[in-house]
This record gives sequence, C-alpha cells and structure tokens, in this order.
Amino acid sequence: MRATPVNENLIQLTRLRFVNAYLVREEDGFTLVDTTTGRGGDALVSAAAEAGGAIRRIVLTHGHGDHVGSLDELKERLGDDVQVLMPALDARIHAGEQVVDGKLPGAWPRLRTTPDVRLAAGDRVGSLEVVATPGHTPGHVSLLDTRDRSVIAGDVFTSFGGVAVSSHFHLRFPLAAMATWDRQTDLESARVLRGLEPRVLVVGHGPPVGDPQPAIDAAIERAARAR
Repeated sequence: MRATPVNENLIQLTRLRFVNAYLVREEDGFTLVDTTTGRGGDALVSAAAEAGGAIRRIVLTHGHGDHVGSLDELKERLGDDVQVLMPALDARIHAGEQVVDGKLPGAWPRLRTTPDVRLAAGDRVGSLEVVATPGHTPGHVSLLDTRDRSVIAGDVFTSFGGVAVSSHFHLRFPLAAMATWDRQTDLESARVLRGLEPRVLVVGHGPPVGDPQPAIDAAIERAARAR
C-alpha cells in the first residue's frame, strides 16, 4: 500500500494502484475514510501507525465493495472502540432493504459489520462535514474538511488522466461510470461539490488534484454534453 501525504491533515493510501482510502488526522488519531478492497486491513492499520497514530473511526463514502471491502477485517481487529459510519441509504441496502427500483450496479458485498452511525447531510465527524452527493450510489456522501477545504469526493469524480465525473464514461477509467446508479443525480452532485470551492480534491480512484476548480468545471461540462 502506497501512502501519499496530501497536506498536513490528509494522507492518501493507494492499494492495487487504483483504489484509494484516506487517513484524516484528528487530535485523537485518524479517521479512516473508506477501506479499499478485501484483505487490506493489516496494511491500513500499519499505514496509520507509520503516520504516527491509530485509526479511531471508519467513515464510508458509499457501499461498493472497493470501498467497504476491508471493513469486516478492520472491525474484527480494532474492536468496538472504533466507530463505523456509513451513509444511511447505503447502510439500508447492505441491511437487505430495497430502497430503489431495479438492480443496483456495482458490487455490494455481504457485510457482517453493522454501522454504528447512519450518516446524513450536515453531520460532523471530527473536522469533516458530511455532504450528500447521491448518484454513484443512492446514499453516496462526500466529506469537506472544514479546516482547509479539502474535499474527499469518493466516486463522484475520478482523476486518472484528468478529472472526470463518474457518470461520464472515461476511457482511462471506465469502471466508475459502469458502476454509477443514476447519472443525472451524479452530475448534480458534482455541481454541489464544485460549489464548495475545494482547495484540494481527492477521490476514490486517481491522484490528488490541487486547485481543482478549473478541472472540475471542465469535467462537469463534458459530462453535461454527454447526456
């Protein structure tokens, strides 16, 4: 697992060269955002230790398998003192509820772990503010670091070969579009994130983007034209 410091509060953890999780530094240790694919728990715990802290809570941007894949392993290793937070609608999907019509795209693995908190827009998790950004999944959320306006966008955007809205089929990384539930809603969520005027954008798939507003604007324009 490759650790890439983004700024003083944020570390990107990349597994298998294309799946990201994030360590957000707080006074008591780290908030881990997403868990990558399965069997990544040991590497995630080790990355936190090497960065000088421990994982205190786990926040999930959405319920797809490449974001929740190591959740059960981490929960078993770290115990009940580590809180798990998941978007409300995606938590309901994992609980077996039918929250939307039709079959959902993307991988939805069976989880043993039940989230302690079902996240809603405006919730605070340490320094992070929860922003509702549905579309890629029904309950997808993004996270705004209120200290420095970094945005952890999950799969609203990708950044391989440039920033792209995940609703837009991108040859450099087509999997995000293939797994997107509602493309129009996803595009609207991209516009919501642009309105936050992020200073740094980090995503589930691809490198960090500094000063991202021009790239976000271009991505939104391309996705809107492609509808």
